[in-house]
Amino acid sequence: MLAIWFGAALFFSVVVAPAAFGVLRSHGLPNASELAGAIVTRSLSVVNLAGFAIALLLLVTLFAARRESTGRVALIVEAVCLVLIALATSVGHWVIAARMRAIRAALEVPIDQIASDDARRIAFNHLHGYSVNALGLAMIAALIALVLLARGLRQ
Repeated sequence: MLAIWFGAALFFSVVVAPAAFGVLRSHGLPNASELAGAIVTRSLSVVNLAGFAIALLLLVTLFAARRESTGRVALIVEAVCLVLIALATSVGHWVIAARMRAIRAALEVPIDQIASDDARRIAFNHLHGYSVNALGLAMIAALIALVLLARGLRQ
């Protein structure tokens, strides 16, 4: 499950988000970023919620399915990685994305039409950066957890 989530998060980050913005902006629409943002927000919501649920499920089952060949340090690191995934995806979804949606909803025009030096646009851009960082952290933690899982299965 974690490998599938990691693949989906990677595909979203490398393909879906850039493609949505690139394709819509290439058509010269005045609200291209707003439309692409709506697509990306919905897709990211699925990625974040799935990451949160999978991390919690794996965390609950981690100690029940503990293999004797797995060392104590590896088990702790794996647990920390799963907690990081759950935290990063939940903050990404319920805090960062929620604030970004609130900023968009409060605007009278699409975000594309707000001046780049406007406080709301600056706040939105900062939140976007936090969102990227949260997903990146979750993906790094997932990759580490996957390596530990694979290593444990080989032993």
